[in-house]
Amino acid sequence: MAGSSKPPVVISRRRVLAAAAAVSSQIVVRRPASAEAQSAPATRTASLDLDRFVEDCVKASSDSDPQQAVLDALARGVRDPRAMLLALGEPQEAGIRVLHRSKALTIFSAAWTPQMNLMPHNHLMWANIGIYTGREDNILWRRTPDSIEAFGAKALFQGQSTALGADTIHSVTNPLGRFTGGIHIYGGDFFATTRSQWNPETLSEEPSDGAAIRRMFERENERMRGRGRS
Repeated sequence: MAGSSKPPVVISRRRVLAAAAAVSSQIVVRRPASAEAQSAPATRTASLDLDRFVEDCVKASSDSDPQQAVLDALARGVRDPRAMLLALGEPQEAGIRVLHRSKALTIFSAAWTPQMNLMPHNHLMWANIGIYTGREDNILWRRTPDSIEAFGAKALFQGQSTALGADTIHSVTNPLGRFTGGIHIYGGDFFATTRSQWNPETLSEEPSDGAAIRRMFERENERMRGRGRS
């Protein structure tokens, strides 16, 4: 009716407090971590068991498809590259550390100095490569009637692995300003096999063996020592 007014709404103090409690129950307050939690060290990566890794690879090499089985074991070994690095240590110079050698299988870790280049070469046996620190760039080559020619490339980063066929010819570069380290596994006695390498300037074929590889590493380490004196 004209002139009438609605009665005032009266809210009790009890209802106000109940509503406030309902709202506050939906708010999550994230408290700062305690001093102990803030100062707690991050979880450390455990070092890989090298003996177990080698045993796994040797066992895998007796599989009906040895290269693939060994590649699977290698991929597991470098999947956590930090663990492999802790097991082997930071590379300090170019070189090879033999982990296993037999007529059927060779396993070693190889370290490339910064900007190190390996001329085109073959293995005459299947090979698997896994990188645990740095990077390795591969150029793939194939024979021609007179020499060889490049036809492909593949970059391997830490934590990655790949398989190479017995007839593969490749050259290797470490493009980084730091050392690269990898695990190399071969389906035979790598050091007792006379292979081929190709002159990096003329691409003429030459014999390659363990002595030739040792001389290459010696030249690389001398180059690094020269850099340190300059």
